[in-house]
Amino acid sequence: MEKNQYKLCLEVLRRLESDGVLSDVILIGSWCMVFYKKYFSGYDYAPSIRTRDIDFFVPKPRVMKATTNLPEVMKDLGFIKGFRGREGYMILEHPELSIEFLVAEKGRGTDKPVLLPQLKMNAQALRFVELLAENTIQVNVDGILVTVPHPANFALHKLIVSHRRRDKNKSARDREAAITVLKGLARKKEQDIFINVFNSVPKKWKQTMILELKIANEDKIIEMLQSGNS
Repeated sequence: MEKNQYKLCLEVLRRLESDGVLSDVILIGSWCMVFYKKYFSGYDYAPSIRTRDIDFFVPKPRVMKATTNLPEVMKDLGFIKGFRGREGYMILEHPELSIEFLVAEKGRGTDKPVLLPQLKMNAQALRFVELLAENTIQVNVDGILVTVPHPANFALHKLIVSHRRRDKNKSARDREAAITVLKGLARKKEQDIFINVFNSVPKKWKQTMILELKIANEDKIIEMLQSGNS
């Protein structure tokens, strides 16, 4: 990872902390892999990161306490407003990074962006992300407390995302990330945590997770999950 990219990420987090936004969001996506390093310190954890995206999940968008004009806050760092898809999901783009907000998809779902008026932004609604909010931890990132999914939830969610990817390379990277974290948890003797998360999800989700692990020939992890399957 480029040092400049990491420094920029830290500055983004500092500004979100200063404006009170960090207490309303959960950092998700591949940047978690970087920030799990202390959690796995001493357990042969070496993640491979290839991402520009800083993704934030907003568990309760209607009751966000922070109020700020985020595009303006990030403007002097070189971020500009951009839009993805036909519906116009807003992102803040920089040559090194992009910032995006996500919310949980409800009911039948919607293709339209969900407004985040408190931040002068909008968010994309996605399925499965609620799994990331069910069990979280806080990590200290250069003095900044950042809420992230527990590694067990992160890893099993990554398996679902991998299965839904159309891009085979992105699918493989998500699967690789999931397996790296699951193996780290096993080395820490914390396999019971990801087994419990696995047992808490619907049957179809379990089948998807097992299928992705079979693709990677991770028979030991499958055996752990199925041995504790209730």
